[in-house]
This record gives sequence, C-alpha cells and structure tokens, in this order.
Amino acid sequence: MAKFLTQDQINGQGGELDFSTFLSVMHRQLQQEAPEQEILQALKMADKEHKGFVLATELRATLTGLGEKLTNTEVDELLKEAGVGADGRVHCEQFAKAVTRSSAKR
Repeated sequence: MAKFLTQDQINGQGGELDFSTFLSVMHRQLQQEAPEQEILQALKMADKEHKGFVLATELRATLTGLGEKLTNTEVDELLKEAGVGADGRVHCEQFAKAVTRSSAKR
C-alpha cells in the first residue's frame, strides 16, 4: 500500500491511515488488478491441448475441490453463464468473462 501513498501522507498521520485515504488506495489497487486476465491465464494452464477449451467436469472438480471452494450450485451458475458445449467443453475466454461478471454483481 505504501507505493500509493506520499511520504507526507505517511508521516503526517503518525503512520496511520484514515478511512478516506484507505478507500482511495484500495480504489487505485482495484483499478490496476485484472481478474479476468488472471482467470484466463489459469484456465490456459489447465488447457493441456492449447485449444481454448477445458472440460466442464475437470473445471467443476477444480472449483469445488481446491482453494476457495465453490458449491455445486455456484459452479452450475457459472457454467450456465459461460455456456458448456455439447461436447462438455467450456471456452476459456467466455468462462473468464462470466466469472468476472458474476463477481461484479455481488
């Protein structure tokens, strides 16, 4: 966070942040993050054939079993938004967009 603050902001407040400064820093940080690109990059690593698709079954297993685990209902909603092909594949870019749209609604 210090990279977003001037030396005066740090020294003038005894090393403490007021709430408005905190919000300003967080706003700038969120603008710099690219969650869609991060998700897309992770999906591309799972795309072993490098064709822009992952299997819905593999994606479900990952999303419900690793990290910040999602429920089956949450995964169903994401897969529905992203669209699963008749062959059971999920297009990486569509899924990344669906996830970022879904989290923006919350």
